[in-house]
Amino acid sequence: MSLPPGFLEELRNRTSIASVIGRTVTWDMRKSKPGKGDMWAPCPFHQEKTASFHVDDKKGFYYCFGCHAKGDALTFLRESQNMGFMEAVETLAREAGMTMPARDPQASERADRHSQLIEVCEAAARFFRMQLSTAAATEARAYLDRRGLSAATVERFGLGFAPDSRQALWAHLTGAGVAPDLIIDAGLAARPDDGGAPYDRFRGRIIFPIRDLRGRAIAFGGRALSANARAKYLNSPETDLFDKGRTLYNAEAARKALGAGQTPLVVAEGYMDVIALSAAGFDAAVAPLGTAITEDQLQLLWRLSPEPVVALDGDTAGLRAAMRLIDVALPLLAPDRALRFALMPAGQDPDDLLRAGGPGAMRGLLDGAQPLVRLLWQRETEAQSFDSPERRAALDARLRAALGRINDPGLRGHYAEELRRLQREAFAPPPGRRDRGGKGPGARHSGGRWAPPAQPLPSTRGTLLAAAPDTNPDTDVANHMREAIILATLAAHPTLLPTFEAELDRAAMHDPGHERLRHALLTALAEGASAEAVEEHLRATAPDALDALMNQPHVRIAPPVRNRANTDMAQRCLADEFDKLFARRAAEAETREAMEDMAHLADEGVTWRLGQAVEARHRSERSHLQDTTDLGEDRAALSRQLQDLIDSQIWEKRRR
Repeated sequence: MSLPPGFLEELRNRTSIASVIGRTVTWDMRKSKPGKGDMWAPCPFHQEKTASFHVDDKKGFYYCFGCHAKGDALTFLRESQNMGFMEAVETLAREAGMTMPARDPQASERADRHSQLIEVCEAAARFFRMQLSTAAATEARAYLDRRGLSAATVERFGLGFAPDSRQALWAHLTGAGVAPDLIIDAGLAARPDDGGAPYDRFRGRIIFPIRDLRGRAIAFGGRALSANARAKYLNSPETDLFDKGRTLYNAEAARKALGAGQTPLVVAEGYMDVIALSAAGFDAAVAPLGTAITEDQLQLLWRLSPEPVVALDGDTAGLRAAMRLIDVALPLLAPDRALRFALMPAGQDPDDLLRAGGPGAMRGLLDGAQPLVRLLWQRETEAQSFDSPERRAALDARLRAALGRINDPGLRGHYAEELRRLQREAFAPPPGRRDRGGKGPGARHSGGRWAPPAQPLPSTRGTLLAAAPDTNPDTDVANHMREAIILATLAAHPTLLPTFEAELDRAAMHDPGHERLRHALLTALAEGASAEAVEEHLRATAPDALDALMNQPHVRIAPPVRNRANTDMAQRCLADEFDKLFARRAAEAETREAMEDMAHLADEGVTWRLGQAVEARHRSERSHLQDTTDLGEDRAALSRQLQDLIDSQIWEKRRR
């Protein structure tokens, strides 16, 4: 069976040879460099103890320095698993999601035509290069000079010129014996609707040859020199050779640069950006071809590098393109497939930045490129107000929808954690320290002179609340037990997680084991785990912390933990426990701040603030004495039991 033109090339582009071979060998991670696609292992074809078997994932080949076995992914399947050629092709195609072509007796004939079309494109590229040195190309050469392109750069990229003539290329190719239908099928000429003589597609333009990963000319791009041209840039139409949604400009040269160790892979917006980057030393640069980056182009980018940097123009269109790319990329992300974004300064493209600041400015921008999660956060929050619960809830819904598009569960969990951190930063209350308006901390104005702050009296320093909270056993034990009740109740009633998501996110735990469980519960919520799967998730991620939690005495006697059928009672108890936890923490924060200010405030000010703190703290502890008709019988009983345990634990700690 013959395969259609380009099928094997596309199959190799979509296949990671490291993934194929990795199912058979154990990589030597001391020698391997996964980020560069440079992998080493003991050879699977002969017995050895050292890692002499080398796999280059970017180039798609393997080689053993011991037995000299070499080949690509197809060769490996054939030699390691005794597959026939077509069986190996079918295996890789199935894994890559490609449909095997139907048997076609004319496939060989089409393969020949494919080669003929490439020859026509190469002949056209030579014609365009030759035309750049003619008198008709004076304006084109002047434009390239103004853009700072040296003769070596022009030669390296094979730039050319299409004369402003209706049939210059047509006459040249037909005069050389090229069949007219090949010229048209290669996208170099078109037939008019009125049936007249064919005309050249590229006229009066600077020409940029577009090459495939094997370096063969398959299409062209042209930049108009006339301000009256219908389109500033024009690409070849889609042909049997050229699919612009699956092609990247300069991909072959970028692959060679990456193979030589250059990083990162830079994704720019157009031809001139790529050429300017390459001239400045950034040879691993590519660009899409007049369209937004497609899923196929993303897969090709990751085939070249695990973390390309998208460097888009610093204008509205560039930012919009970056935001659109987020939605394309999210379902495809994986631990070894990431994106970073380097947005140019406002109004500049890479060429402008290089002219203004040189390679150093570009290197700094690339080194500071932001991960995709930051751009996602920017997209969902920029120029918006979140001054109401409804608006913040809408943000939560949008972020959850974005997280739901990430297929890799581990990566989805890390994205959820980072987005929660960004939310905490964005919506945190302002710092508690007051601005006293003086020239230094605590300075106060007296009679036109700056006087030192008053010192507190010994009676103030001696109060119980003036003791550091971390040394107060009441604080440690009560917080620990309150945290445990909350976590155990949520673990016993996972259907309540969405109801208390905001409270749980806010309630960072002091105990490391409790904090691990809190993180695990939030991760399960972000991943949309079912109620039945929550406990399984906790067992998988923090089994020791979960066992330690459930073995605590006050957890075992807690009604909402014992009685898993009564969700309403559990919800009431959770609301009460969160209220008391936050009230206690607020009181403790006020106490800490008052202690910090003791050296700077008058004694009466400190005494008043400490009095307010102790009153708030007492209010947070008095709920166990409230009337059962206000709290409900279960909440009141739980509160009494919990407070009794807290009191006994505090007494025991003090006794020790």
